[in-house]
Amino acid sequence: MPRAVLLVMDSFGIGATDDAALFGDAGANTLGSIARERAAVGQPLKLPNLTRLGLMRAAEASSGCRPLGVDETDDLIGAWGYASELSSGKDTPSG
Repeated sequence: MPRAVLLVMDSFGIGATDDAALFGDAGANTLGSIARERAAVGQPLKLPNLTRLGLMRAAEASSGCRPLGVDETDDLIGAWGYASELSSGKDTPSG
């Protein structure tokens, strides 16, 4: 039976929005920051299931760069995407 999984992780960003600088968040990228810090200490971030579902491809499409040190897979099993908020605000209720 086909199934769909929608994963929403509040405050787990994969790239900054166009208006991020207005809120002091230029370059914000939670996944990219975590991956960079892990790579810097020689312990690359490993998210094999989320990677196979397309998280790293969504992150690259959203931010323009692949998270540092994270292995890519050719064994993609999910359809992926990313969204940008339309509201002018930074908090969860307005987003």
